[in-house]
Amino acid sequence: MESQESGSLKEEPLMADCIFCQIVAGGIPAKTLYEDEHAIVFDDINPQARVHMLVIPKRHVVSLDDTHETDASLLGQLMVVCAKMARERGIAGSGYRVVANTGRGAGQSVFHLHFHVLGGRQFEWPPG
Repeated sequence: MESQESGSLKEEPLMADCIFCQIVAGGIPAKTLYEDEHAIVFDDINPQARVHMLVIPKRHVVSLDDTHETDASLLGQLMVVCAKMARERGIAGSGYRVVANTGRGAGQSVFHLHFHVLGGRQFEWPPG
Protein backbone atom coordinates (compact mmCIF):
# COMPACT_ATOMS: atom_id res chain seq x y z
CA MET A 1 0.00 0.00 0.00
CA GLU A 2 1.09 3.58 -0.58
CA SER A 3 1.84 5.78 2.33
CA GLN A 4 2.20 9.50 2.72
CA GLU A 5 5.17 11.20 4.31
CA SER A 6 5.57 14.96 4.55
CA GLY A 7 2.75 15.49 2.04
CA SER A 8 4.32 13.52 -0.81
CA LEU A 9 3.13 10.21 -2.17
CA LYS A 10 5.64 7.37 -2.17
CA GLU A 11 5.62 5.19 -5.28
CA GLU A 12 4.70 1.59 -4.66
CA PRO A 13 3.86 -0.95 -7.37
CA LEU A 14 0.39 -1.89 -6.11
CA MET A 15 -0.97 1.61 -6.65
CA ALA A 16 0.67 2.27 -10.01
CA ASP A 17 -2.58 1.27 -11.74
CA CYS A 18 -4.74 3.65 -9.66
CA ILE A 19 -5.86 6.51 -11.92
CA PHE A 20 -6.42 8.82 -8.95
CA CYS A 21 -2.93 8.10 -7.56
CA GLN A 22 -1.59 8.98 -11.00
CA ILE A 23 -3.53 12.28 -10.95
CA VAL A 24 -2.14 13.07 -7.48
CA ALA A 25 1.39 12.29 -8.68
CA GLY A 26 0.93 14.46 -11.79
CA GLY A 27 1.21 11.57 -14.21
CA ILE A 28 -2.31 12.13 -15.57
CA PRO A 29 -3.44 15.70 -16.14
CA ALA A 30 -6.58 16.97 -14.42
CA LYS A 31 -8.00 20.46 -14.06
CA THR A 32 -7.31 20.91 -10.36
CA LEU A 33 -9.93 23.08 -8.66
CA TYR A 34 -8.40 22.90 -5.19
CA GLU A 35 -5.42 21.26 -3.53
CA ASP A 36 -3.99 21.14 -0.04
CA GLU A 37 -1.63 18.78 1.77
CA HIS A 38 -4.32 16.10 2.19
CA ALA A 39 -6.80 16.51 -0.68
CA ILE A 40 -7.20 17.36 -4.32
CA VAL A 41 -10.40 18.34 -6.14
CA PHE A 42 -11.15 18.14 -9.85
CA ASP A 43 -14.21 17.94 -12.11
CA ASP A 44 -15.67 14.52 -12.85
CA ILE A 45 -15.03 13.51 -16.49
CA ASN A 46 -18.59 12.12 -16.69
CA PRO A 47 -20.68 14.81 -14.96
CA GLN A 48 -24.12 13.86 -13.65
CA ALA A 49 -25.05 17.44 -12.72
CA ARG A 50 -24.15 20.98 -13.78
CA VAL A 51 -21.48 20.88 -11.07
CA HIS A 52 -19.89 17.48 -10.41
CA MET A 53 -16.55 17.48 -8.63
CA LEU A 54 -14.49 14.72 -7.08
CA VAL A 55 -12.79 15.27 -3.72
CA ILE A 56 -10.07 12.68 -3.10
CA PRO A 57 -7.43 12.12 -0.46
CA LYS A 58 -3.86 12.29 -1.72
CA ARG A 59 -3.11 9.17 0.30
CA HIS A 60 -4.42 6.00 -1.31
CA VAL A 61 -7.41 4.61 0.56
CA VAL A 62 -9.50 2.06 -1.35
CA SER A 63 -12.93 3.02 0.05
CA LEU A 64 -14.76 4.14 3.18
CA ASP A 65 -14.81 0.49 4.20
CA ASP A 66 -11.02 0.59 4.44
CA THR A 67 -10.90 3.51 6.87
CA HIS A 68 -10.21 3.30 10.59
CA GLU A 69 -10.54 5.56 13.60
CA THR A 70 -7.10 6.92 12.81
CA ASP A 71 -8.56 8.28 9.55
CA ALA A 72 -11.18 10.44 11.31
CA SER A 73 -9.18 13.65 10.87
CA LEU A 74 -8.62 12.99 7.16
CA LEU A 75 -12.30 12.16 6.60
CA GLY A 76 -13.34 15.32 8.44
CA GLN A 77 -10.96 17.40 6.35
CA LEU A 78 -12.38 15.88 3.15
CA MET A 79 -15.92 16.84 4.24
CA VAL A 80 -14.79 20.40 4.99
CA VAL A 81 -13.27 20.56 1.49
CA CYS A 82 -16.57 19.28 0.00
CA ALA A 83 -18.47 22.14 1.68
CA LYS A 84 -15.83 24.73 0.78
CA MET A 85 -15.93 23.72 -2.88
CA ALA A 86 -19.75 23.71 -2.94
CA ARG A 87 -19.66 27.32 -1.72
CA GLU A 88 -16.93 28.30 -4.20
CA ARG A 89 -18.80 26.73 -7.12
CA GLY A 90 -22.07 28.44 -6.16
CA ILE A 91 -24.18 25.38 -5.33
CA ALA A 92 -24.35 25.65 -1.54
CA GLY A 93 -27.36 27.99 -1.56
CA SER A 94 -29.57 25.76 -3.70
CA GLY A 95 -28.33 22.49 -2.17
CA TYR A 96 -25.86 19.84 -3.14
CA ARG A 97 -25.25 16.15 -2.63
CA VAL A 98 -22.08 14.42 -1.41
CA VAL A 99 -21.81 10.75 -2.37
CA ALA A 100 -19.22 8.07 -1.60
CA ASN A 101 -19.91 4.87 -3.50
CA THR A 102 -18.37 2.02 -1.52
CA GLY A 103 -17.80 -1.26 -3.35
CA ARG A 104 -18.78 -2.51 -6.80
CA GLY A 105 -22.38 -3.15 -5.77
CA ALA A 106 -22.77 0.51 -4.84
CA GLY A 107 -21.27 1.73 -8.12
CA GLN A 108 -17.66 2.36 -7.09
CA SER A 109 -15.62 2.14 -10.30
CA VAL A 110 -12.33 3.70 -9.15
CA PHE A 111 -10.98 2.01 -6.06
CA HIS A 112 -9.49 5.08 -4.43
CA LEU A 113 -11.76 6.80 -1.93
CA HIS A 114 -13.53 9.77 -3.47
CA PHE A 115 -16.50 11.95 -2.72
CA HIS A 116 -18.75 13.16 -5.52
CA VAL A 117 -20.00 16.69 -4.89
CA LEU A 118 -22.98 17.32 -7.16
CA GLY A 119 -25.23 20.35 -7.53
CA GLY A 120 -26.98 22.65 -9.93
CA ARG A 121 -29.96 20.38 -10.54
CA GLN A 122 -32.86 18.92 -8.58
CA PHE A 123 -32.18 15.58 -6.87
CA GLU A 124 -34.74 12.99 -5.88
CA TRP A 125 -34.98 10.69 -2.89
CA PRO A 126 -34.27 7.87 -2.70
CA PRO A 127 -31.24 8.07 -4.96
CA GLY A 128 -30.40 5.35 -7.40
